[in-house]
Amino acid sequence: MKKPAAELRVDFVKGAVAHRLRFGGGRGQALAKAMGLRAGKTPMIIDATAGLGRDSFLLASLGAQVILIERSDTMHALLADGMERAAREGGEFQDIISRMTLLKGDAKDLLPELSGDAVLIDPMHPPRKNSALVKQELRQVREIVGTDDDAVDLVRVALRHARNRVVLKWPAKADPMEGLRACSHQICGKTTRYDVFMTG
Repeated sequence: MKKPAAELRVDFVKGAVAHRLRFGGGRGQALAKAMGLRAGKTPMIIDATAGLGRDSFLLASLGAQVILIERSDTMHALLADGMERAAREGGEFQDIISRMTLLKGDAKDLLPELSGDAVLIDPMHPPRKNSALVKQELRQVREIVGTDDDAVDLVRVALRHARNRVVLKWPAKADPMEGLRACSHQICGKTTRYDVFMTG
């Protein structure tokens, strides 16, 4: 018998997120570099597609103020719950959560009202070409938020309003997103790449 899928929850205190907090490599990580965190420079970041909030949590753990935007009611509720539980842990976790602000709504509507140095966009990625099953958790997220058919529009809005850069998180081997200008540079990991569009 197949065991039922564990209920999706956002957990910043245990598991993968906590491991990345301890051993992730600080500002040397690809995400931090892509977002423009370097010695003496900590941009104000907007995570326009918050999802499970992991990237936001990592960036906040490195000292950045992060605004998370999530348009799915269910996902927003899961995030709010996860942030509340982490804040109750006190100490380092409370500190990190205090740098995270969660907003509910469509980033295309909210971005023009916000002034972020860097905007992170991590849309639901195109289905894999190989048949390897996407991780259970990501399948659950996809079931909740659906596919981000308006991702190109979101990037265009972000390009108009980000002070410094827009970063598109995309599968390492996927073609560039159609309908956008070429990115300024890329930072590539094994499975993920960051297409960086400088705007400043």
